[in-house]
Amino acid sequence: MQFSRKQLRALTWWMPQSPDFARDAIVLSGSVRSGKTLCLGLSFFLWAGACFSGQSFALCGKTVRSLQRNLITTLLPALRAAGLSCAVKSGELRVRCGKRENRFYLFGGKDEGSAALIQGVTLAGVFFDEVALMPRTFVEQALARCSVPGSRFFFTCNPEGPDHWFYQTWMKPENPRVLKLHFTMADNPGLSPAVRARYESLYTGVFYERFVRGNWVAAQGRIYPFMQEDRFGYEVPEEPCARYAVSCDYGTKNPSSFGLWGEVGNIWYRIAEYYHDGRRDGARTDEEHYRALEELCGSRPISAVVVDPSAASFLEVIRRHGKYPAVPAVNEVLSGIRKTGLALKEGRVRICRVCRDAWREFSRYRWEEGKEAPHKKDDHAMDDVRYFVSTLLDRPPQVAAFCIAR
Repeated sequence: MQFSRKQLRALTWWMPQSPDFARDAIVLSGSVRSGKTLCLGLSFFLWAGACFSGQSFALCGKTVRSLQRNLITTLLPALRAAGLSCAVKSGELRVRCGKRENRFYLFGGKDEGSAALIQGVTLAGVFFDEVALMPRTFVEQALARCSVPGSRFFFTCNPEGPDHWFYQTWMKPENPRVLKLHFTMADNPGLSPAVRARYESLYTGVFYERFVRGNWVAAQGRIYPFMQEDRFGYEVPEEPCARYAVSCDYGTKNPSSFGLWGEVGNIWYRIAEYYHDGRRDGARTDEEHYRALEELCGSRPISAVVVDPSAASFLEVIRRHGKYPAVPAVNEVLSGIRKTGLALKEGRVRICRVCRDAWREFSRYRWEEGKEAPHKKDDHAMDDVRYFVSTLLDRPPQVAAFCIAR
């Protein structure tokens, strides 16, 4: 396995001969696919095996599932290749280095309530994978559990905005006890120039600055600046499509936007839409919106209708009629916008030219000035597109009706 000079520094910072030995913490921040997680994960386990035996450590991700996918799955072969013995149990990893054996507990820090999960345990060290996605209460509770002499902290993250709590408390202040290394894709020798070029072409705007250049920058300007109809507008494909689905952003006085999607050759096209502005055209009842949904779908077999999760009454109306499987949308705004931008750039989802209200909103959809949130105007078709990508395109396990249909 080949490592860059910066990766080698992260691998060896805790060794007595390292110039960084006196530091208590390391933060690897920067672009995606830059080799941060693998090299710091190896560093964490090698440090634990070299310095401790019979101690407990914490491995923290946004969820245990993401931690297993992003860290454990790729790290275990490398640990075994390095001569460490690893035994995996539910929520626990035991790693033996020679005669030394330690326990590594897996924790998910997805919300403020997650801090309670880690209370009561005594730790000799903690590793945070994508720490910027975790709440401050969870991170600080985990750090407070590290009371064993010689304990250290290991962090990886992709940048967020400069007002983020982690940037303000760990990245911005000068602290000689914290080693901060900025990574780009150039620091990963395992990444080919072609792959680097592909990632650089996928991201635009704030996400290019954060995920390619690795900078902590504020969101500003258009959210999907590349979405020009002459380049990304498509004609409606010939039907029938392999599958159909609908995504709904629901409003009473605010506009309601429903998008009808059809799959052709593993590509999803937004082939038709329903858009009703209650303030301009008069409010409609749930039943009237449902009749519009039926008209939009026609006789097509619909795999799932994904709906704004706050629209409980409309979800219930769809379920009561029993014609379409209704699913509450995954509504994580920032990650949903990032996923949608990637799906549009990659061509996995395509917006047909007949969707006039969607194209109008693409030209106006902007970041709120000074905030990590979209401006709450011209965002209704944008929300229904995001709901489709976040909830149906990647098919999380909870979308049972859709997965069964597949």
